[in-house]
Amino acid sequence: MSDGGEVAARVRGRGARVSMADVARLAGVSSQTVSRVSNGSPSVVPRTRERVLAAMRELGYRPNSAARALKRGEFRTLGVIVFTLSTTGTVRTLEAIATSAAHEGYAITLIPVAVPTQDEVLGAFTRLGELAVDAVIVIMEVHLLDAAAVQLAPGLQVIVADSDADDRYSVVDTDQAGGARAAVLHLLELGHRTVRHLAGPEQSFAAERRARAWRETLLERGCPVREPLHGDWSAESGYRLGLELAADPECTAVFAANDQMALGLLRALHESGRAVPGQVSVVGFDDIPEAGAFLPPLTTIRQDFHEVGRRLVTGALGLLRGGGAGRGTTLVPTELVVRASTAPPPRG
Repeated sequence: MSDGGEVAARVRGRGARVSMADVARLAGVSSQTVSRVSNGSPSVVPRTRERVLAAMRELGYRPNSAARALKRGEFRTLGVIVFTLSTTGTVRTLEAIATSAAHEGYAITLIPVAVPTQDEVLGAFTRLGELAVDAVIVIMEVHLLDAAAVQLAPGLQVIVADSDADDRYSVVDTDQAGGARAAVLHLLELGHRTVRHLAGPEQSFAAERRARAWRETLLERGCPVREPLHGDWSAESGYRLGLELAADPECTAVFAANDQMALGLLRALHESGRAVPGQVSVVGFDDIPEAGAFLPPLTTIRQDFHEVGRRLVTGALGLLRGGGAGRGTTLVPTELVVRASTAPPPRG
């Protein structure tokens, strides 16, 4: 049996994890050379590299990525903390984060926070610290990220999606106010006297920003402002509150804070005999994939969730590299998509 065969047989016989030293003996090189090959160093000549790789394959050697990460001071993993996985925005943003991270050679570690409390958020950061991540992306209400209460691991970089973090963190957000303003102006320019608002939850920053822009736009135009009705982002809440709006004969236009609530509103209007858009026009927010298949197809505000996710990843990597994203907010533009659910108000 050759020296190389004896090494391979001895390693397999002892049943232990194959070490870098085992690979070095089989390939006839130093452990340092094996380490360079494992790390992709260009300093190893091709013939030696092939010999080391062949030894790794023969022995079934798997490089210890955790040890390499500790040595380099990076883990090539981004932690993601989310408040909910039930909303369209969170799921589509998370998909974009995973895709963008993979493109950059990073994995993601996902930690859902079931209850929005300081203790739960602190626990999520603690778990991510134990799992060894390089930076954290947070998709949740940022008032829970009180720096005085949540102690971050030394050097841990944080970037936040959809929040009002001001200058405490780097933030990437959709232009919520700009989108809401475009929705209201579209309805007013069609000739509607005012616009009712089916708002999201009062504790949501995105819902609050959309509601504020709706109100300010009406006031700027000298239009009457009725109090908004607050749903919970679900089609069920849109339906329940939609029945109330349908019962108001003066209601000719509604801006819904998301497409799911707009869907419930369309059903309520249909069941109440209020034609859309003949008697009531409806605008949503998100442009979910099904929005064009609603009856009628829904006019809505398109959010670019892919771009938000991409910018969160590039921003996190910029923080890690000492450049790129800084504190403050980066806004991703929205777009009004006009379909068949809006029209001028009925005459008289």
